[in-house]
Amino acid sequence: MSETTRTQENIQEFALDLLDKKLLNLLQWDFPLVAKPFEAIGEGFQISEEQVFERILRLKQSGIIRQINAIFDTRRLGYKSSLVAMAVDESMIDIVANKISEHPGVSHNYKRDHEFNLWFTLAVPPNGNIQQEVAKFTSLKGVIRCRLLPTQKLFKIGVKLDMLKNDPQNPAPDEDFKENSQPPVKLQEREIEIIREMQEDIEVISRPFEKMSERLGLREEDLLEKMKEFQERGIMRRFAAILRHQKAGFKANGMITWKVPPERVEEVGMVAASFSQVSHCYQRPVYPDWQYNLFSMVHARSKEGCEKIAEEISKRTGIQDYAILYSTKEYKKERVRYFT
Repeated sequence: MSETTRTQENIQEFALDLLDKKLLNLLQWDFPLVAKPFEAIGEGFQISEEQVFERILRLKQSGIIRQINAIFDTRRLGYKSSLVAMAVDESMIDIVANKISEHPGVSHNYKRDHEFNLWFTLAVPPNGNIQQEVAKFTSLKGVIRCRLLPTQKLFKIGVKLDMLKNDPQNPAPDEDFKENSQPPVKLQEREIEIIREMQEDIEVISRPFEKMSERLGLREEDLLEKMKEFQERGIMRRFAAILRHQKAGFKANGMITWKVPPERVEEVGMVAASFSQVSHCYQRPVYPDWQYNLFSMVHARSKEGCEKIAEEISKRTGIQDYAILYSTKEYKKERVRYFT
């Protein structure tokens, strides 16, 4: 089994104390963009910078924290991306999936419990062609059918795993939810250089942005200001820790797909996206053999948690035709690397 290939059953949960959980929430949601971020984190928790280093390094070594870096908006950078669904001969699926995972534009690649049993996301640079890249995969031995499912409408994107809460007994929408879809921007070459640097995993040292700024030939304070500017412009969604959700205890990865009347997609999409447990929500095209046009991704601690969220969304919207596709094997999960 490759390093990026994981079955859901072989992920063991790491023991976390209350401070670990609070720290992981902060690292996902409110990482301070200051010269000495770990010192600032320690002050908030009334512990030393060294204690913050120790906890974060332990969480990284345990595999819970994948990396800490800037998370960019693919569309704002001008990249084109699509979800791709494949029906693959079960006896060939590992071979096909591992071959697809070799593509640098493939960031997520999962086996799911459905006739369409392989699902992956593919991103290409502004001058790239999604159809041409996918065509390279359809000729692989074992591929039966392939459906391109690009985003037609983005309602929400952003994984934030709440480490302090269990699956809710009565899931409810967030009152503060806002739609977060913006058009592409034109970037200067200098901005692209900064983006290349910011997507790297930062060092867990006192001044992690100092070395980055030196490599870019910038003052540290100028780099921090540029990062904040990127965030204000919607280019950078946030600077944050990316967690391995199974290691963090969120073992059920459920893609809830909905069959929604076209005239109601906007309304239903906004309701589904407003649930905090929904990390991604998109409208996608339909085909004669795939009629679900709204996708909502849920990370929960159990399948029962996913099902409760689906039931509550169904109750609030009146949409009863839906299917939950669970991931049963992870072939690849990593950040898209931009402008490489």
